Amino acid sequence: MNLHHLKVFLAVAESGSISAGANRLFISQPAVTREIRDLEASVGLALFDRRPRGVTLTEAGQRLLHYAQRIFALEAAAERELQDFADLDEGELRLGASATLGSYLLPALIEDFHRRHPALSVELLVSNTHEVAAQLEDGRISLGFVEGAFDTAAFASQLLDRDRLLPVAGPRHPLAGRARLQPEDLAPHDHYLREPGSATRASVERAYRERGIDLRVRMSLGSSEALKRLVREGPGIAWLSPLMVRDELADGRLVRLDVDGLAIEREFHALWRPGQRLSPAPAAFLALARQPR
Repeated sequence: MNLHHLKVFLAVAESGSISAGANRLFISQPAVTREIRDLEASVGLALFDRRPRGVTLTEAGQRLLHYAQRIFALEAAAERELQDFADLDEGELRLGASATLGSYLLPALIEDFHRRHPALSVELLVSNTHEVAAQLEDGRISLGFVEGAFDTAAFASQLLDRDRLLPVAGPRHPLAGRARLQPEDLAPHDHYLREPGSATRASVERAYRERGIDLRVRMSLGSSEALKRLVREGPGIAWLSPLMVRDELADGRLVRLDVDGLAIEREFHALWRPGQRLSPAPAAFLALARQPR
C-alpha cells in the first residue's frame, strides 16, 4: 500500500472533505482526488461516499481509518524517538576501558558527561586492553579506552594523552631512598605486575627486554588496587601510573625509585570500529574526552 496515498486518505477522512484535506496537506484538490482514486483502485474498494457537502467513510473506509491512524502515530513516535536520540535526550552509552583509565580517568569524565546529558544511561566495563578490543569487535561497547599498544589496523583511534609509568616500592624496600639507581639495579628484585593481556605489563616487559634486563615477576594481579596494596606491604617493585599513586606518594605509603635511563611511556587512546560512524552519544563523549584537562 502506497503510504502517500494513505496519508492523503487520512487527511480527507479526518477533515471530512476533499477541499479540507487538500488544505491540510498544502496540495491541490485535483491532486487529492487523484490520490484517493488511485488508493481505491489499489485496494479494490470504495473508501468514501461523496456527498453534496463533503465525504463520508464507507464501511471499508472506516476499517482502513483505524489502521491509518495507528500507522501514522507510529511514524510520529519514530520521528520523536530518533530526534531524542540525536539530541541525547534518551538512550544508553556503553564504554570499555583498561584498568588505569577505567579506574582513575574516566569516572570524572562520565560524571561531567552525565551533568551535560542527564537522560542518558552510561555503562563502563573495566578490564584490560585485550578485553576492550574484544568487546569492540563483538559490538558490546561503542567506545574503548586503552593505554599502550593495540592493533592499529583493526581500529580507528584518537590519541588522548601520554603517560609515564613510575617505578615504586614500599618505604621499607632496600632500594627506597637510594639516589641515582641504574636500571640494572632493579634486576635482582621481585616485581609485581598486572596480568598478561594488560598494556601496562606489556610496556614494562618490552622496556626491560630492550635494555637486556631480567624481569623477576613474583606475582601477577588483575586489580590495580590490589597491586598497590601488595607493593606497599611486600618486598617487590611495581611500575604504576602517576594517576594511580598520587595520594600514596604524597603521604609516604609508597616511594618513587630514582632510576636513571629507564623511561616507560605509553599513550592513552580512544578506539572504535573502523568505518563506523559514531552515533550521537559516543561522538559527544569522545569530543568531551578530547578536551584538555
